[in-house]
Amino acid sequence: MMTAKFSRREALRRTAAVAAASLWPGARFAGAAMPLRALSRSGEIDAILQAGVDTGEAPGVVAMVATEGSVVYQGAFGARAMGAAAKMSEDTVFRIASMIKLLTSVAAMQLVERGKLSLHEPAARIDPTLGSPQVLIGFDAKGVPQLRPARREITLHDLLTHTSGFTYPLWDQNMHRYLQAARSHAGLPHTPLMFDPQTKWAYGGSLDRVGRLIEIAGGKPLDLYFREHITAPLGMSDTGFSTTAAQRVREAGLHVRQADGTLVAKPPEKPTVRKVFSGGGGIYSTAPDYLTLLQALLNGGNSAGNSILRPETVAAMSTNQIGDLEAGILKTTNPNLSNDVDFFPGNRLRWGYGHMINLDPVPDGRRAGSLTWAGLFNTYYWIDPAAHLAGVIMMQILPFADTKALDLYRKFERGVYRAMQPA
Repeated sequence: MMTAKFSRREALRRTAAVAAASLWPGARFAGAAMPLRALSRSGEIDAILQAGVDTGEAPGVVAMVATEGSVVYQGAFGARAMGAAAKMSEDTVFRIASMIKLLTSVAAMQLVERGKLSLHEPAARIDPTLGSPQVLIGFDAKGVPQLRPARREITLHDLLTHTSGFTYPLWDQNMHRYLQAARSHAGLPHTPLMFDPQTKWAYGGSLDRVGRLIEIAGGKPLDLYFREHITAPLGMSDTGFSTTAAQRVREAGLHVRQADGTLVAKPPEKPTVRKVFSGGGGIYSTAPDYLTLLQALLNGGNSAGNSILRPETVAAMSTNQIGDLEAGILKTTNPNLSNDVDFFPGNRLRWGYGHMINLDPVPDGRRAGSLTWAGLFNTYYWIDPAAHLAGVIMMQILPFADTKALDLYRKFERGVYRAMQPA
């Protein structure tokens, strides 16, 4: 079954290569990957990724790039796990964690299109648990949290843009302290807001709440909604909350970066079948599957005749929705899980409905107005509408924003844009 799927995908890639050759003189299909402009250019990207494996930046990596209609680069290097015989391949299954948030955002915007959800009405009209939010204003002399009512209701807009006031304790010291204090004081809300909605940006559990809104408004569990409205229409058969036995054979192992820069492999995770689903994390995918979603968005919501969103909706998702609020910089409370995060130092960063947006171009890389986000285990994507390009790179390493993994990501990105230049 899996072999048949990739045979069909391979056939599509060969067809795409012919189309790409008409757009890019000199492009030709070779083996399993069609180079960007010439085979030598593709070889440069191969060399970057192979060097990353050879020098210990990652035990294994899968990376892919596409235009709206063509996969223009794919590469898999290294092993699925240190010490294991299985090599990385394009169909390797990864835990992509927060990269689910893009699927959740797409699902929510589908329901906005259908009139089932509203961006700017109080979200508590759909999910009453979001009503009467409380804001943390500090701690008294005994360390007891002090709360007050929020000055406005939470909306879907706030949740999709991470301006709701919900934060993750991993990147919010006050939230971390609150959760510790709440264990000793009954009656406190489980997750208060850290600020009034639309007054700040902070990455957190907003999309987990959107997942619940989708279940209520869509009338079905989140996994089923994703399958019926996103993954099945796009042919993303390796994307879901649980893995089959066949998919687990293809799963990449997790590794932890030590203080000396070396990597230690973690034991394989135990198979589980989830019954409760989050819109913020806990999903599996492959690079080809996820790239298919990126291509659909790059193409205005359409892929191979299947429309998952209207072009105007995709445009709204890709537009700064938070005004002058600063976004994208995170300070860790647990270095074992995440480093501090600042992907583009000095760049003005904003947020749309589902993506972080860089307002300034990245030197030797993506254009201004590009879209991006990531997963905890160092999986990353970007969409560059100006260059008509989308890319994905997947590794399985902790902590998040691992310095060496990010360095490989940046080298890959720069290699892609060099390959796009005229020979």
